[in-house]
Amino acid sequence: MIPLSTAIVSGVAISNINGVTKILLMKRTKGGYWCHVAGSIEGDENGWEAIIREFKEETNIDVQCLYNGHFIDRFYEPHVNVMQLIPVFAVYCPDNQKVELNDEHTEYKWCSLEEAIELTPYPGQHDVYRHIWSYFVDNKPNERLKIELG
Repeated sequence: MIPLSTAIVSGVAISNINGVTKILLMKRTKGGYWCHVAGSIEGDENGWEAIIREFKEETNIDVQCLYNGHFIDRFYEPHVNVMQLIPVFAVYCPDNQKVELNDEHTEYKWCSLEEAIELTPYPGQHDVYRHIWSYFVDNKPNERLKIELG
């Protein structure tokens, strides 16, 4: 049997950088690979509260516009024999959003969809970026997916 875990959330930041829509990737300190914001749910947090906190901790971005990405990333962790199911959120940021990384990452880059797929190593990441790009960049998101904050 493989246990399921739903204790992690992730989010893809979207911003117009010098007039061109891009998504944010960061290079992890551990492992040295490129990824988007993700982290564990703490205490009594809801998933959407956890991703807001993770954005603040990892990038110093204050999330003001949050959507349920309506996508579940998934991967198997063989060292602990757990299947991770990770809800993905879309975060719209102001134009030319500033980023201040914490020590979990060494650098960041605002990327086109093609650049994001080229930089990232995992097929699941590629699926996440294609989905977010299709439903939140190429098309106007369904307003039912918007999460009302505070």
